[in-house]
Amino acid sequence: MSLPLLADPAVLARWTGRETDDPAVLDALTSASARFRGEVRHPVSLVADEEVRLDGHGGTVLTLPAAPVVAVRVVEVRGKPVTDVTWSRQGQLRRAKCWPDELDAVRVVYSHGYDPVPEDVAEAVLTEARFLLTVQPGIASMTVGGESLSFSAPAAGMPRAWTRAVDRYRINRGDLP
Repeated sequence: MSLPLLADPAVLARWTGRETDDPAVLDALTSASARFRGEVRHPVSLVADEEVRLDGHGGTVLTLPAAPVVAVRVVEVRGKPVTDVTWSRQGQLRRAKCWPDELDAVRVVYSHGYDPVPEDVAEAVLTEARFLLTVQPGIASMTVGGESLSFSAPAAGMPRAWTRAVDRYRINRGDLP
């Protein structure tokens, strides 16, 4: 599945003085979008009718792997349709009866994500992409006679826009170190 970029190449091109179709612009946005998705642990942009299989655990609530949930089209247990299910935008499937305590027993077809991508996500991705395009590590100082050489390095840490957006949209936080 090919996912769309999380920010507009035309904006990045304007910010960096490049052309919109410059491969470096597209590569930087592709990289920044992939990095953001990896950090928040879901696609962010709208994914329609994704099929997932879930392990039951014997309780009444299951958690879908991505949010926000915008539609749940199919829920099956062991291949049989289930209609006594309610769901939340946060990705919870609730049932009056317990889900089976079996691996891979529940099949769900659902749609999730944002359309359009939230502005704070796009801003964070643009900031990261611009950084990738404009910051070039290289020699910051050189001394020839005394043989001294040092290299510039990117500033430590991520911009606040990035960390705020990642914190806001990250899911499955409980299993992170």
